[in-house]
Amino acid sequence: MADPVLQLLASGLQFWIRQQCESVDQLELQLHGSTLALLRGRLEGVSLVARKAVFSALEIERVELRSGAISVQIGRLMKGQSLQLDQSFSVTGSAEFSGPGLSRSFSSAHWRGLADQISEALLGLTPLQELTIAGDQLLVRAQGREMATQPRAEAGCVVLQQSDGPQRYALPGDPNITIERAELQSGRLLVSGRATVSP
Repeated sequence: MADPVLQLLASGLQFWIRQQCESVDQLELQLHGSTLALLRGRLEGVSLVARKAVFSALEIERVELRSGAISVQIGRLMKGQSLQLDQSFSVTGSAEFSGPGLSRSFSSAHWRGLADQISEALLGLTPLQELTIAGDQLLVRAQGREMATQPRAEAGCVVLQQSDGPQRYALPGDPNITIERAELQSGRLLVSGRATVSP
């Protein structure tokens, strides 16, 4: 039987996550542990699966995350205060992106600057017009020109490497996030890695 206290906390977290996103079609969240462990300030972990999510104007077809153990100040939560972390914890996960979703995302005002950096670095032209996934290649288009690239993980970041040439562009990363895999599969860009969440 599911732990009612953890179920209640999971419902609250689901509501909070939905508020952080522009939209989410499906969201499944599960807390691992027990009420007793939680009262002692420890949660064994959190699992999350979301489909068709838009976060910071970035369209994500599917995201799957799993955290390590989390230390929390449950006393504050019981008093109706915000959840506070005692220490950092790790998260592993993966995300899938579609070609049309990437194109729409990089056309938004939020990602326009990065889109033009990609286009300028790879094609020497701006603005970026479109990103398309064709087989095992990500096509970058601007002003009628096109370049086929292959995404890959390198030094913890996603790199777009020209399929038949030397041109490449490393997407700027977050020091708390390490990308371990980036590849194209079945018309989707798959990215996976790990992150550290700090108090």
